[in-house]
Amino acid sequence: MSDRWEGVPTPEPRAIGPADWPRILFRVTPLAIVLLICFPLLLILRVPERLIWGLHRPITPFLTQFVCNVACRCLALRRTVTGTPMQRPGAYVANHVSWLDIFVLNAGKRLYFVAKSEVSGWGGIGWLARATGTVFIRRNRAEAAVQAKLFEDRLMAGHQLLFFPEGTSTDGMRVLPFKTTLFAAFFADRLRDTLAIQPVTLRYTAPPGAHPRHYGWWGDMDFGPSLMQILATPGRGRVEVIYHTPLPVAEAETRKTLAAAAEAAVRAGMER
Repeated sequence: MSDRWEGVPTPEPRAIGPADWPRILFRVTPLAIVLLICFPLLLILRVPERLIWGLHRPITPFLTQFVCNVACRCLALRRTVTGTPMQRPGAYVANHVSWLDIFVLNAGKRLYFVAKSEVSGWGGIGWLARATGTVFIRRNRAEAAVQAKLFEDRLMAGHQLLFFPEGTSTDGMRVLPFKTTLFAAFFADRLRDTLAIQPVTLRYTAPPGAHPRHYGWWGDMDFGPSLMQILATPGRGRVEVIYHTPLPVAEAETRKTLAAAAEAAVRAGMER
């Protein structure tokens, strides 16, 4: 992730009236209960996981996946899946639409996100990211070697990472050019011959009558108002998660060719 994308004007938010509050409470109450119970439990379970298994986490990813499935239901967002997540070691790359992507992608697959270090301080989103084992990085060339080593250690521990090569969230109507820097870590000597990158396309469809960019998060939009708009809007939306054919790292000449192949697959999923 990087600076917020400013490609198109943000839509005028829908006015929230008295008739919307029963819907908001109906959706947010079970979500709040699940979060209040499960995330303290997740933090507690992380202690014995670290002491016994180190980077291996055999318990908490299942809890995270359960919470994210509940969150999608409470946010009236129906997930459909095309394709199959890969079983081999490696990482996923996807187009980035909004903070919802965390729930959508974690609901279907136990994985760990890669995000810029600033995200750790973003209120509720930062708390969620830290609790789920997100890998935080700084986009600083001086720290490239340290970050590559961090990637290697997590991948060698069996973690499947996911990052957003666009570097920012969008309105959900397009795929931005992929940045290639993070792809370099997969060409390390102890990783290249065993890893694959699986491209994933996220296609959101707004609830009936809502703005087509209803689920996007960009420009000067804040998390709180975005959440309230989703909770208040009548009807159910949909997100299609499309898993494309994995790309073996060993078959790519460079990080740039690997990034270009991943971008082409994600873009084809969006445009089809």
